[in-house]
Amino acid sequence: MKAVFFDLDGTLVESLPGITEALNRVFDELGRERLSEFTVRGYVGDGLWKLVRRALPENQFSNKIISELLFSFQTHYADVWREKTEIFDGIPELLGALKNKGIQLGILSNKQHPFTVEIVEALFGRELIPLIYGQREGIPIKPDPTALIAMCDEAGLSPNEIVYVGDSTIDLETAKGAGTQGIGVTWGYHDKEHLQGFDFPLCDSASELHIALLNATS
Repeated sequence: MKAVFFDLDGTLVESLPGITEALNRVFDELGRERLSEFTVRGYVGDGLWKLVRRALPENQFSNKIISELLFSFQTHYADVWREKTEIFDGIPELLGALKNKGIQLGILSNKQHPFTVEIVEALFGRELIPLIYGQREGIPIKPDPTALIAMCDEAGLSPNEIVYVGDSTIDLETAKGAGTQGIGVTWGYHDKEHLQGFDFPLCDSASELHIALLNATS
C-alpha cells in the first residue's frame, strides 16, 4: 500500500461536542429542547443536510427551511469547533510514522469541504495531510465511492494501492465500493457490532491501527 486516506470525524478527531453544540444553538433559536451528544451521535456521518433533517420532527419542515437552518448551523459551528474538537490520543504519532515511511496521507469526509480543510489545516497541517476532500457540490457523498476514486486518481495510484480508514459503516461501504482496502476503528460514532458485517479488520485503539497500517503498507 502506498497511501492511507482517513475519514475525519470520529476517526482522527473527536468532533461530536462541537457538532452537538452548534445544532443545539440552532434549536435554541427555534425554542426547541436541546439534544444530548448520544442522540446527535446517531445522526452524524451522512453529511450536514441529513444531520439537520434527522434532528427535526418528521414532515415538520420544508427543504427551504432546512436550508435556512443549515446556514444557521454553519454559522454556529464556525464559532465553536475550535474549542470543542480534539485529536484522538495516538493519532499524531500514527500519522507521523506513516509520513516518515513515505506513505501519502489524505482525508475524505462528508463534512462540508471548507470546514474539512479548515480543521485539517489547523489541527494537522497541510504539509502532513495534503490531499483533502470534503463534501462539495457535484460530487456525491459517501458511501458513493466517486470521491475516493477521485482521490486515488489525484494521488496517481490505483484503488488497490490505498487503505481507507473510518469509524462508520458508511466508510467501509465506501472502501468496498471503490475497491480499496478498508480498516474500521471502533472508537468513533458507529457501534462495533455494525462494523463487523464487513470483511475488513477492526481496530480498538490507535496503537492497534498503527500496527495494522504498518503491516498493510510494508
